[in-house]
Amino acid sequence: MKTILKIFPVILLLLSINLEAQTVLDKYLKEGMENNIVLQQKKISYEKAIYSFKIATSYFFPSINLNASYTSGEGGRSISLPVGDLMNPVYQTLNQLTGSNAFPQINNVNENLFPNKFYDVKFRTSLPLINSDLIFNRNIKSEQSQIAEYEIEMYKRELVKEIKTAYFNYLSAEAAANIYDNALSLANEGKRVNESLLKNGSGLPVYVLRSESEIENIKTQKTEAQNQSLNAKSYFNFLLNRKLETPIDSDFSFENEIAKVSANLSTEYSLSKREELMMLQKGISISQSVVDMNKYYWIPKVSAFLDLGAQDQKWKYNSKSQYHLFGIQLDVPIFESFRNYYKIEESELELKNAGLNRQLVSNQLQLSASVATNGLTTANQNYQSSLKQFEVARSYHNLVMKGYQEGVNTFLETIDARTQLLNSELLVNINKYKIMIASANCEREKIFNKIDY
Repeated sequence: MKTILKIFPVILLLLSINLEAQTVLDKYLKEGMENNIVLQQKKISYEKAIYSFKIATSYFFPSINLNASYTSGEGGRSISLPVGDLMNPVYQTLNQLTGSNAFPQINNVNENLFPNKFYDVKFRTSLPLINSDLIFNRNIKSEQSQIAEYEIEMYKRELVKEIKTAYFNYLSAEAAANIYDNALSLANEGKRVNESLLKNGSGLPVYVLRSESEIENIKTQKTEAQNQSLNAKSYFNFLLNRKLETPIDSDFSFENEIAKVSANLSTEYSLSKREELMMLQKGISISQSVVDMNKYYWIPKVSAFLDLGAQDQKWKYNSKSQYHLFGIQLDVPIFESFRNYYKIEESELELKNAGLNRQLVSNQLQLSASVATNGLTTANQNYQSSLKQFEVARSYHNLVMKGYQEGVNTFLETIDARTQLLNSELLVNINKYKIMIASANCEREKIFNKIDY
């Protein structure tokens, strides 16, 4: 119990450090998921695909439209109706028989073909009864909406890798600038020692000049490192859709992240979970739907309609003006010069090409995962090697500087020792963040947990 009480604070400290280190990078990842412009565009594309699917579904339901027309004309062609010539003799005979004028004489009628002051207002309700194209079109739109969803997840994974890579590049550039600061301090100290020796008569002017040259060279390298830091900072803020000069929190624990390297190396992966392959599989399904739609071209298309309206002249409206009209339409393809046959052949070639493309991408992803794993292994080995080089260079530098102060080693040897120390420290810094970048790339290629940002 006493042992547990002793190690419990240590465990809490380690957990707090780990959570704090995770929070810094996770905060930026979450911010990137919320603000990245390209990701927002892909979400809009997904929403559009959903609405396209809803539109395709709506064609299965009745549609009601209001149609209205008003026409009026005079002149032009007409038709003559000899009503008077036919009926007047009959009316005259009837008047004679009845001894009255109850049946007056009428004139012939001349009716224009153009309607005069004629209106027609109706509600048309239409409904497809049999239409295989609507079924296949809805299936295609459904597959396309899922492809858009996979595109979002795929870009999220790519964005996570890009944000991590940009963040580690920034930290590497910042660390390099600090290393050059330390090297500049050592070079200034070397110059001070040479100036002191020259005043005491035991030094040479050339050593002072050589020290000044070394200082200027380090300043140049420091300026380049600072520019790289600014560029890395700008690109990182660009990914997060922030102002390019926004400060970046550098509170990152390398030791906590390095523990993930072995886990990423040993992770087993299955290509079936890759969004790229699932998108291509949906593309194959779409091509298959197109093939089936073309093959079932012979299925008749049947639709029904119902008109409820009124029509009359001079805006009259009464019970006689009202009407209803019901109808069923049938469309059966008979001959189209082998057009449908050619469509089937073309769509089958598209389906075959989609399958080959999926196989090609599967091989490419397999290669990418293998390369990412090998890259992480190499980066880890290079980092361990650079640590040993740095320890050797630091020991060599300390011995040479001590020997120079005692008059055993020459000034050129001190410059060589400082250069080796600087280069080895820079190499450790570069390889350290190369591991982080390689680990992020390995996670992108091998680990397919859902991104909860």
